[in-house]
Amino acid sequence: MSLLITNISELVTNSPREAVSVTSPGPFETIADAAIVLDAGRVAWTGEAAEAPAADEVVDAAGRAVLPGFVDSHAHLVFAGERGAEFAARMAGLPYSAGGIRSTVAATRAASDDELRSNLARLAGEMLAQGTTTFECKSGYGLTVADEARSVALAREVTGEVTYLGAHVVAPEFGGDAARYVDLVCGDMLAACAPLAKWVDVFCEEGAFGADEARAVLAAGKAAGLQPRIHANQLGPGPGVQVAVEAGAAAADHCTFLSDADVDALAASGGTVATLLPGVEFSTRSPYPDARRLLTAGVTVAIASDCNPGSCFTSSMPLCVALAVREMRMTTAEAVWAATAGGARALRRADVGYLGVGARADLVLLDAPSHAYLAYRPGVPLIAGVWRSGERFA
Repeated sequence: MSLLITNISELVTNSPREAVSVTSPGPFETIADAAIVLDAGRVAWTGEAAEAPAADEVVDAAGRAVLPGFVDSHAHLVFAGERGAEFAARMAGLPYSAGGIRSTVAATRAASDDELRSNLARLAGEMLAQGTTTFECKSGYGLTVADEARSVALAREVTGEVTYLGAHVVAPEFGGDAARYVDLVCGDMLAACAPLAKWVDVFCEEGAFGADEARAVLAAGKAAGLQPRIHANQLGPGPGVQVAVEAGAAAADHCTFLSDADVDALAASGGTVATLLPGVEFSTRSPYPDARRLLTAGVTVAIASDCNPGSCFTSSMPLCVALAVREMRMTTAEAVWAATAGGARALRRADVGYLGVGARADLVLLDAPSHAYLAYRPGVPLIAGVWRSGERFA
């Protein structure tokens, strides 16, 4: 059954009006006084409302804006416990470090499958209600073969974008012996997790894993059929971005502390996206990444939530868009593109993040006349409707 959504004040398509291939969504693009037709879970037509074809069902957008569903390419949703006291301590002046991850590891290991599944479903529901129609989900809070395997299995129940992050930190029982733990991550743990995962990730950072260890993890994951991505340059300057580009990673995530060589490498990579996570800086009082520097250099930029219980416990992509505009000096168009088409590129997805003919029918109806209201009215619940694969969820 076809659906026509008409009387749209601004339709953000992220593709030119002319025909565009599904594998090459274009830049930020809008149509004023627009309409869109959905059919069989895909976009069948876009254009001016006055030219819209007939459809089986009609929804009047009442002069509101429509944009692609958000694509959140970095999230950690399989966990138990909470770290509110740690957040309060940070706000009182305690610096953030990777060590807090271990408290979540203990809680996650102690939780039942049903407890983890319930929390995962709650967070996935939060995301959908706020306009996120595609999201990535990492393991990384189990750090044993059994707990990592169940984490990727649970993640697979809610998304196809599952990331094996056994190399989050060195498991506590290894006493800081990173080499021995990496052997496990690249061996039995990988063998247990790879069948249900799509991606392999590593936290390449002081206090977690160095460059050679990160290279080993990504190489082993690639050999097992997984695609690489990496946590890079979050807590300080480091080798993460260079390792990402060397490995042909889809994305280097965080990118807070970059050298000129890092920016040049990303710009010349031909496919490694810089995924920026402004909610982390908001939640840790760390410096924000220099998005303008990356964009000026020609780097493809994505925005994601990094929803996790420690450094950024928000599932709100609208908040991340507002922070990117206010704190990272992105334009409203750049931020919305990064949160939709940019996220799709970070996941190497050709079917989401834009609203051209043939794209998956994932879209958000804003209770506002334009995309700019996501930053103009921060903190206000503006999501008036969400469609995923053509089905309305809110």
